[in-house]
Amino acid sequence: MARQRLGQHFLIRGSVLERIAAAACPTPQNLVIEIGPGRGALTERLLKRAARVVAVEVDPYLVLHLRAKFAGEPRLEVVEADVLETDLTAWGPASIAGNLPYYIASPILDKTVRAAPLRAVFLIQKEVAERLTARPGTPDYGFLTVRTALFAAARLLFEVKPAAFHPPPKVDSAAVLLEPRPLPLPAGEAEDFLRFAAQCFRYKRKTLRNNLAGVYGREVVDAWPEAGLRAERISLEGLLEIFGRVRRSDRAE
Repeated sequence: MARQRLGQHFLIRGSVLERIAAAACPTPQNLVIEIGPGRGALTERLLKRAARVVAVEVDPYLVLHLRAKFAGEPRLEVVEADVLETDLTAWGPASIAGNLPYYIASPILDKTVRAAPLRAVFLIQKEVAERLTARPGTPDYGFLTVRTALFAAARLLFEVKPAAFHPPPKVDSAAVLLEPRPLPLPAGEAEDFLRFAAQCFRYKRKTLRNNLAGVYGREVVDAWPEAGLRAERISLEGLLEIFGRVRRSDRAE
């Protein structure tokens, strides 16, 4: 019951496991952090490519299983913990990989990109992968795209059909690669920008004028050349430019 409640679909297809391990470790790695190792299928392949693997698993049953399965492997550390309450930087520079439960993928993605790993490769719901990698002006582009792009470049690597899992999910999955990038604004302003961006996307079908006039004043927003656009048509760079304009206006007052 616990494993069903956690929404786990174990990846069992060897070829897919190999592709994920190769994407996470294109060259030999000193350290890989695996999120949600489950029964250890990906863990086995990561150990072939990394000097050390830290596996973070919240399910106590699976923790016991992993510790028994890899009892003779000193290069593996199994950590029983909720990844959302775990400092992913605690072990030093690392690549991160995992087959993420669909229901919790978004907060794990957010936590991971903020930790700035060497690289991260995750298997997630295809729909979420398409939102992560969407371009402005497309239906999948939204706040999740912008929030991720602020910290990392995202690329969809390949799709995975339900038959590759046990039990099979009802939707397709996809592997995504996240590579950290320099923060394009002062670190202290990142949260303020994300609050601004969330407001821009608050009602996706409404324009910036309709979403922001109540916060910044209609006269202010009407003066922007982008006022009549929906946020889904504006790139991260465009949103950053508007945010900078707002910050300069606030400081001038």
